[in-house]
Amino acid sequence: MIDYAEKYDQKLLSSLLNNPKLKQQFFINVDETLVFKLNNFRFFLEENKINNSYTQFKNRIGLTSGQKFFKNCNDVVLDFPYKDCVLAGGQSSEEGTDVIFEYDEKVTKTDEKKGYKANTFNQKSQKRQEIFFNNVLAADEIDRLFDNKALISWKKFSADSEEKSTAFHRNEQGIITDNLIIKGNNLLALHSLKSEFAGQVKLIYIDPPYYFKEKKPTDTFAYNSNFHLSTWLTFMKNRLEVATEFLKDDGVIFISIDEDGMAYLKVLMDEIFGRENFVNTLTAVMNLKGNQDQFAFAGTHEYILCFAKNKEKAKFYNLPIDDVEELDKWQKDEIGFYKQGANLKATGTNAPRYKRPNLFYPIYVNENLEVSLEKKDGFAEILPVTDGQEMSWRWSKSAVIKNINDIIVLKNNETFSLYKKQRPDVGELPSKKPKTLFYKPEYSSGNGTNQIKNLFNDKVFSFPKPEEIIKDIIQISTQENDIVLDFHLGSGTTAAVAHKMKRQYIGVEQMDYIETIAVERLKKVIAGEQGGISKAVNWQGGGEFIYCELAQFNQAVKNQIKNVNSYEELTAYFDEIYNNYFLHYNIATKNFIEKQIQSEQFKALYLDEQKAIFCAMLDNNQLYVNQSEIDDEQFAIDEQDKVLSKAFYGECE
Repeated sequence: MIDYAEKYDQKLLSSLLNNPKLKQQFFINVDETLVFKLNNFRFFLEENKINNSYTQFKNRIGLTSGQKFFKNCNDVVLDFPYKDCVLAGGQSSEEGTDVIFEYDEKVTKTDEKKGYKANTFNQKSQKRQEIFFNNVLAADEIDRLFDNKALISWKKFSADSEEKSTAFHRNEQGIITDNLIIKGNNLLALHSLKSEFAGQVKLIYIDPPYYFKEKKPTDTFAYNSNFHLSTWLTFMKNRLEVATEFLKDDGVIFISIDEDGMAYLKVLMDEIFGRENFVNTLTAVMNLKGNQDQFAFAGTHEYILCFAKNKEKAKFYNLPIDDVEELDKWQKDEIGFYKQGANLKATGTNAPRYKRPNLFYPIYVNENLEVSLEKKDGFAEILPVTDGQEMSWRWSKSAVIKNINDIIVLKNNETFSLYKKQRPDVGELPSKKPKTLFYKPEYSSGNGTNQIKNLFNDKVFSFPKPEEIIKDIIQISTQENDIVLDFHLGSGTTAAVAHKMKRQYIGVEQMDYIETIAVERLKKVIAGEQGGISKAVNWQGGGEFIYCELAQFNQAVKNQIKNVNSYEELTAYFDEIYNNYFLHYNIATKNFIEKQIQSEQFKALYLDEQKAIFCAMLDNNQLYVNQSEIDDEQFAIDEQDKVLSKAFYGECE
């Protein structure tokens, strides 16, 4: 077969072209001409018997050029195991674990300390074994993985109520303008959202799970893998590749990252976004005292990588000055803020009168520091003369008349001097270009923790970003009504700050705490909470957001389990669960059927406990319902959810 392919056999190519899936997988359209992807086809044939986690990249990580590791060349990409694969990343808890129930006849002393008991079912946790879908071998699986997902559990939260969402607001271009919070796997959510928001987002900010060389208590990237770094890089690569599709031509992305992963992520982003679109690396000081637990040096900072979709079109804005000493340099008149600018007398080689005769003329001022071009009583004449040499003004007479209110008059003894007023944009506070050293006392990680504590009277989230640093990132890169996307929403800081700053936002989070932390936080924002940046932006409350979830594949069976009325009905239902739904990979099915559910110990459990064990066997985070299957009765999706999901994807009649 490989020989036929290498000879571009007409019958083989014709057969491939006649199969829509094979045509899509092994051909690319170039200027309306289909080109055969020979290497992909050869790779598929040679590795057809390898499982979907096969990777063509060597089991090492480094910089490469072509197929060789980096020596001396200009164009390089980061090479790592599994780079040509997709990692779904289905965490349901911050630890990357799932709950299971196992019957134990005996328990060790160690297990006793964990609270396990003998001769009963003990609730345990296990780490997930993530599946890598190889881009070539698992093309069908990836296609299904990235299909639009059905969206359910729609709710709208506003100052007045929490209610079932019934419709969307759209702008003149037909783009949804509602704020959205979405629960579900962020990779799958991004692929679903891009049909609506591709090319619409001005800012992406994410604070993803960090990669650490050594296991740390703060490491939330808890996936089992023989290649921890490659797993993390694959995870990031898959999400960043689709994230690029969301950005507007002038859009930008900021990513917070720690020391261990920064260099790898920078090279990965160089490849995905293009080195020419790298903007800068910000050093964000989060702990000025320093982390004394770190080796040799007390760590004070992390990094924020910034890339543009197209650097030539990217728009950035200055930061307002909020430092007291800096503000003291500015004054305010009826127009706005200003400070002393350049002397109105010209300097330099072109300043002498003979070179610019039209700019040599008298300007008159009085004791009240008023300015005029007309000679009046009480006004003194000022000419552009320096050390006896006749010079010129920077402005013409017409410019002086036009900008009469933008002239500062200073008097020293009997001598008057004229200066231009240096202004920020009218109506704005004084501002300055942000520095790559990103530091304010309010950026401290402790401040972020305190903000969460003040909202919830408890430390409900580890290492939340403070609102102030997100505020400055949004200030630098967006204006009101621009769309901000955060697909690692966490405690909801990005959404909360965007809401207060009148930006449209999209937040995605797959952890279970999205409802108890992020959603509850936004409800408090709408109610007008005064923590974080609220006072700085004069936040008084208001606004709304819509919440929804990706429809889980196993949601229907969970509902049916909850509705059974007896042990007999529950156990009879197991065959259908086993044959039609996705169970945890390590469920010993035969043992469970023949022994555990038949045991007297299991029968003695309350029905609700039996139901909990059945529900715990289901893998709720790996597969979701495709939008194309939303009307399938087996998924039991609510009719109103169907209407809204179809409306979201523009499928309404």
